[in-house]
Amino acid sequence: MSGEQARRTGGPAELPARHTGLVSLDGQLVTRRTAMSLPPGLPLAQWRHLGRQIFVVADSSAWWMGDWLIYGRNEYPDRYRRALAETGLDYQTLRNYAWVAGKFEPAERRARLSFQHHAEVASIPAGERDEWLSRAERGGWSRNELRHRLRAHRESDREAPESPIRLSVQLERGVRWQKAAEAAGLDLLDWMVQRLDEAADEPAESGSPEASRAPSPGA
Repeated sequence: MSGEQARRTGGPAELPARHTGLVSLDGQLVTRRTAMSLPPGLPLAQWRHLGRQIFVVADSSAWWMGDWLIYGRNEYPDRYRRALAETGLDYQTLRNYAWVAGKFEPAERRARLSFQHHAEVASIPAGERDEWLSRAERGGWSRNELRHRLRAHRESDREAPESPIRLSVQLERGVRWQKAAEAAGLDLLDWMVQRLDEAADEPAESGSPEASRAPSPGA
């Protein structure tokens, strides 16, 4: 469909031929709009590098689309909805991108985290958003790991009464904990919570010393 045909039918115009080749490998075209053709015998290192490039483009495009829509909404308030309809792009999808992009100023966005990481925390207050993103960045959390920890945090807030936990530990032990936290790239509290979560997730072994010392029912 040509651009003129698209204007008559209301459908999206095809991309010009020069825009259909998106990625090249050592100067050789490997992708078109609807396919990727990789040469046989491609070294693993090059295959991995190509995958990282594709991910960066895909992840960045979500931010770009969100910022693009925000710009159109601000600059052409009386015309941008019609202009969007003429592009054939899905408006609801773009709104989702714009909603997340609008929650984070460019300086607040973490390049080491994906757009989806940011989407997971976009609905919580700004200060908490920043703290959760910092934890995810330090801990190397995936998007799913961040979602899991956020869900657990919300459930604990709903179910557990507010009662601060205070610990009194020997100085030497506190120093050891602090060093272990730094080695893991976490602050002390995050490291303690992570270790406690891991211990809680491990099923008790019936033959362990802890189990043998546990009081029996009715004791």
